[in-house]
Amino acid sequence: SSASLQILASMPSRTIGRSLGAIISQYCNRTARLRRQSSRPPLQQLCRAARPSLRHYDLETDPSRATLQEKRHLLVKELLSLSPSQCSHMLLTMPLGLAEKRILRQQLSGQRGPVRQRARGWAPSSPCARSRVCVGLVSQRHGSAQRLGGLGAGSSPTALPCSSPQGCRGLWYRLLSLLRAAQPGHYALKQIGGRFGSSVLSYFLFLKTLLMLNFFSFFILLAFVVVLQAVYPAASVSPQPFTGLELLTGAGCFTHSLLYYGYYSNTTLNDPCTSSPEGSVCPLPAPLLPYNLPLAYLFSVGVSFLVTCILLVYSVSRSFRESVKSSTGDLAIKVFCAWDFKVIQRRSVKLQCENICTQLKELLAERRSRSRSQSRCQRLGHGLVVLLAWLLALGWVSGCVLAVHYLLEHMHTGSGRWQQEAILLVLPLVVSFLNALMPHLFNLLAMWEKQDSPVTQVSVAIFRNLILKTVILSLLCYHWLSRSVICSTEECWETCVGQELYRFTVMDFIFTLLDMLFGELIWRLILEKRLKTKQRPEFDIARNVLELIYGQTLIWLGVLFAPLLPAVQMLKLLLLFYIKKTSLLRNCQSPSKPWQASRMSTVFITLLCFPSFLGAAAFLSYTIWSMQPSETCGPFRGLETIYESGKRWVLVLEKSNPNITWFAWVYQHLLENTCLLFFLSVALIAVIYFNIQVVRGRQRVICLLQEQIANEGEDKLFLMQKLRSVYEQRGR
Repeated sequence: SSASLQILASMPSRTIGRSLGAIISQYCNRTARLRRQSSRPPLQQLCRAARPSLRHYDLETDPSRATLQEKRHLLVKELLSLSPSQCSHMLLTMPLGLAEKRILRQQLSGQRGPVRQRARGWAPSSPCARSRVCVGLVSQRHGSAQRLGGLGAGSSPTALPCSSPQGCRGLWYRLLSLLRAAQPGHYALKQIGGRFGSSVLSYFLFLKTLLMLNFFSFFILLAFVVVLQAVYPAASVSPQPFTGLELLTGAGCFTHSLLYYGYYSNTTLNDPCTSSPEGSVCPLPAPLLPYNLPLAYLFSVGVSFLVTCILLVYSVSRSFRESVKSSTGDLAIKVFCAWDFKVIQRRSVKLQCENICTQLKELLAERRSRSRSQSRCQRLGHGLVVLLAWLLALGWVSGCVLAVHYLLEHMHTGSGRWQQEAILLVLPLVVSFLNALMPHLFNLLAMWEKQDSPVTQVSVAIFRNLILKTVILSLLCYHWLSRSVICSTEECWETCVGQELYRFTVMDFIFTLLDMLFGELIWRLILEKRLKTKQRPEFDIARNVLELIYGQTLIWLGVLFAPLLPAVQMLKLLLLFYIKKTSLLRNCQSPSKPWQASRMSTVFITLLCFPSFLGAAAFLSYTIWSMQPSETCGPFRGLETIYESGKRWVLVLEKSNPNITWFAWVYQHLLENTCLLFFLSVALIAVIYFNIQVVRGRQRVICLLQEQIANEGEDKLFLMQKLRSVYEQRGR
């Protein structure tokens, strides 16, 4: 009603938005106070409120108000007394329209013109002074341009040297943007997020996380083990000819190479007396820093796992923190605050439009799925269908496990070399075929279940595939630890396990490419050419994410037996990134049910951390503490366990230098003490539990605050109705 509009118009927050003279008077007083201060405050301490209050300002409360033109002239006069950077910042924070700011800038430039002309008569006396003045002006202009929005995502000005803090800050921000743009797939990730949404984007971000983890592991092993063994090579074995089949089997000429455990020596690398015969006296002195390769091998693997554990825990905590930020108010934020006005290039503008549109679809679909309700009979029927689907899925998993077990029991080597290498490929071929086939059968079950929420559908598919891969990997680990692996030309069982894990990695990559070929490209051609439809296959997030977790688990299982497996995984992930991106953009369509993947990213990292990483760590821990190494090859030959090499090194260190007996005491009472490891594990689990509880507490606080905001809105509506009734009574 008109009465409510009058009451709203008389509120202080609405008055400053309507009165242009009030805004100019307020900022005139602000610039006057800033100019009168003896020490000017930094720009970060200035008020950035868009709708400030008008109280306690002399010009506004003065009964003899000045006209708008006089106030504008006075504001321009006060702005001229400030530095150019402060003047630009003040104009930027004013809640005025673009037309009014343009008028103020024209008046400022018109009055600064004569001042500059008068300043042209002055020139620095020395070349150094002239260059210093020029650099200062250029840096000042660069900093002002960035604060005014000139350094957007689509603009590309030249980063120049700086002599002021603002210019240095602008140069630093520009360098950071260039470094981020130089990352592999930077623009591709934006394009995928704009066209397919955050659900598909989460797969590629997860792939980049795996690439980072493998890079750190590869760098540690390369720096402390592989390079030093290459500098001091072991005794050479007669080389075998390269036939090309080694790229699939990992055997042949790859067997006696840096790729596998059996090639590495068990001596001190830089000791000149290592090659001397036993019983002879070595005339050369011992090195000052002896490099014990078995110890370096063991510690490098341990440090790589420790760094991976720290990065995974950090990723899980950060993902939990980001998932808490998502709330029901995201829709209003996307509608009113999502556009970035610094984007000016046509391609960037189109990409940002697609991204915002896809995010709005996701938010609306999530809100629509919450509002749906079913009757009791519908819920009961749906529950029976889900139960039958789970029974079928578990039956299929049991059949796959029995098939793999039967193959392990009845697999024998052939007589010829080609027959042996062909048999070596049978087990990885069958396991990779089952891993590629079963997700499609699980998708048929999902179509029968008809889950309403796409998040629930993806979660169910992930856990079904996880059960399949976990059971098969557990069976394979038991098979490897029982030393029943098939060796082609080597009796070193560690090398045979490394070769088998290499074959599993290569075969998994081949079946991933075949799945993209038949499941995406050929299926798209059938839909377009034969069926004459515009529909395309959708990107299966659950299957692709589980493939990444499965491949990374194979790498963690084989780090001890093949130190260069992280390099193979890095090459595989890079190829997968660009091949998957190309296939996605050309063959797939956006999800038919858009959904947000803020919590699914947390699920991906959690699955990578707990079943995958902890399972691989338990497998390697059992190998190090309990399994006897090979007698003829490897850095730990002749020992009862791999862990015994650390004990021997501590005893040798204690005998050679009695001053560091404290280190032996620390090793015996801290590192060998199982109680300490138990307490550390309990402390880690407690920290993770408390962090989860804190996250849940913050979620509850967010829900309570949202309810409080809704209640305050109802209170304001109630007060407005009361005020309107009072105003109408006074009008009568």
